[in-house]
Amino acid sequence: HIAGAKKIQPALEYFRKIGVHYVTLYAFSTENWKRPDEEVDTIMKLVYKYLDEVVIKTIKKDKDFCIKFLGDKARLPEYLRRKCIEVEEMAKDRPFVCCVALNYGGRDDIVHSVRTAIEKGEEITEETISKYTYTGNVPDPDMIIRTGGDFRISNFLLWQSAYSEFVVLDTLWPDFGEKEINYSVNEFYKRNRRFGGLDKEDRK
Repeated sequence: HIAGAKKIQPALEYFRKIGVHYVTLYAFSTENWKRPDEEVDTIMKLVYKYLDEVVIKTIKKDKDFCIKFLGDKARLPEYLRRKCIEVEEMAKDRPFVCCVALNYGGRDDIVHSVRTAIEKGEEITEETISKYTYTGNVPDPDMIIRTGGDFRISNFLLWQSAYSEFVVLDTLWPDFGEKEINYSVNEFYKRNRRFGGLDKEDRK
């Protein structure tokens, strides 16, 4: 986990360098509570330490950077919940948005959205569900990079990834860097994104 945390800043900086405006990192899922208590506690403290020592400094120094948390903060330890709120409030609506999925699950996200729409008395449509997901006004991801060689979505952005392009890498996250980013971007631009329609040539 510590080795993985060290890769976050360089990866974000390189994504920005090549023109990406939104990056979402899956830090802790709703299913990860099943892990041993000691590991969960270590992850929570590591996230707090990273926010306190790295993210706050970055937000103060870099006026283009902001962070947004996806997921239910209610179950997080109080010390971490306060820190998440603090860093979110420090900066909003900046050009580069780093979303951190923390106590996040794609199914929970959809349930949360539908419940919110019902509570507000709104009709359940694709638009209202999208509006009340944890991502809110963040665009759906164009590309999802899956490290570690796993061919599964693992309950990540189920609603939002309907037309995302997936790139699966054998590389583990602690070894993830510029080489893997370049490969993934090149793969993305090879894809033919039809969104359910036909190719231009087929429409002639």
